[in-house]
Amino acid sequence: MEQSNHSRRSLQQIISYWLQHPPVVIQTFLHVRSIILDGTYIEKRRQGAFVCLDGTSNEVIEGVYGIKEGSKEMFEMLLTLKHQGLSPKSATIDGLPAVFKCLKQIWPEIIIQRCVVHIQRQGLMWCRRFPKRTDAKALRRLFLRVTDITSKETEESFLSDVKVWEERYGSRLASTTEQGWVISDLRRARTVLLNALPNMFHYLDDPSIPKSTNAIEGYFSIMKGLYRRHRGISRSHRSSSFQWYFFFGKRRSSNTKR
Repeated sequence: MEQSNHSRRSLQQIISYWLQHPPVVIQTFLHVRSIILDGTYIEKRRQGAFVCLDGTSNEVIEGVYGIKEGSKEMFEMLLTLKHQGLSPKSATIDGLPAVFKCLKQIWPEIIIQRCVVHIQRQGLMWCRRFPKRTDAKALRRLFLRVTDITSKETEESFLSDVKVWEERYGSRLASTTEQGWVISDLRRARTVLLNALPNMFHYLDDPSIPKSTNAIEGYFSIMKGLYRRHRGISRSHRSSSFQWYFFFGKRRSSNTKR
């Protein structure tokens, strides 16, 4: 029993040591052509984490606990990565305007790819699952096709059908004086689609551009599961524990310092 307690104390001391000495990773980014960016809330919207992945390998470039999408801290994180040599050709994001603006400030020539899964999810939510209006039914059918655009031919067909919908319903929807939740949500769905169109299909021109942020969503899912299992960790060690999690997602070939 005494030996068991001693082993437990020794293990706790080891864990405490490493939590007090989070890793510092020096990376090279010359190979990175595309990145995926996304943030998530961890503690009921009180604390978040923001992560940047290599869009080709899905390995972590950088992850920071305690910052939100579009925040000043996020801008500083990306600016630091630029100073370290990161110069991606494209970035795949969920569409938050603040992130879009931030990326264009740091890398003016970067191609922004909107996550097609987010576009579809948002559009279907605003259209409702079982819409009764004819215009809403037609728009919902368009959103259902968003993730199935795999060629220039299917893109052209989709854009043509969007144009037909807009001519038939869009202008009237924008100018109507009709009020209520249904019409308000339908307008939101239309706005989501029209705002996304210029940056929806860059992946067709360059296969190295990820068309969704699904890789990072999966990463967040694992991260939250680990957090729930270790929820009792002290606040002083919480940031370090996330740094270690991000570290193990980084490139194996990175130069590491303690």
